[in-house]
Amino acid sequence: MGTHLITGAGSGIGTAVAERLAERGDELWLLARDAGRAKELAGQFPGAHTVVGDLADPEKLSWALSHQSLPDRLDSLLHIAGVVDLGEIGELTPKAWNRQLAANLVAPAELTRLLLPQLRLGEGHVIFVNSGAGLRANAQWGAYAASKHGLKALADALRWEESGNGVRVTTVYPGRTATPMQVKVHQQEGKEYDAERWIAPETIATTVLTALDLPRDAEITDLQVRPRG
Repeated sequence: MGTHLITGAGSGIGTAVAERLAERGDELWLLARDAGRAKELAGQFPGAHTVVGDLADPEKLSWALSHQSLPDRLDSLLHIAGVVDLGEIGELTPKAWNRQLAANLVAPAELTRLLLPQLRLGEGHVIFVNSGAGLRANAQWGAYAASKHGLKALADALRWEESGNGVRVTTVYPGRTATPMQVKVHQQEGKEYDAERWIAPETIATTVLTALDLPRDAEITDLQVRPRG
């Protein structure tokens, strides 16, 4: 049985991954932004542990985690939470930039730093669920893509730094996936949303678990997943 700490377990890809791990009896630690959300996650995933920490305020994560129980060791840290605000560079405010950089890049870096002792002890696996925007930036996606390009750099550097400690690092780059975030994106784009056109969250969960369950003699570094058609 593995021990996993997951961000973004409350919806979309995060929920699909958490459900798959719970079904096979693994131990789940779920990060929640506040106590109310932690209560909801505890009800959604009976038997799971919850940890409160707001990814929107990464500078306070160290203090928040120091006042709570944490696992002694980790088999994986799964970064799945994220936020998106579309807009042209000429219109995006510093608030929009900082919100996305904080939640999508700085918070994953800080959470990884804080949990590296447990990951090293367990020779664990850090998985970043990135985005196609982490490989290319289209119009109106500048701030989000910048945060995701940074997340790729974080993963690549971490892989080199922690390979000697037995820690594996994988980045998954999903294309458009049928999640609540995708509904928001379509609203911002002014487009009609049709979930059938996009990847199911359960498919991305399969991709994540494939990387996680790979035998220890190998490491999947980067995986791109695209909708068919």
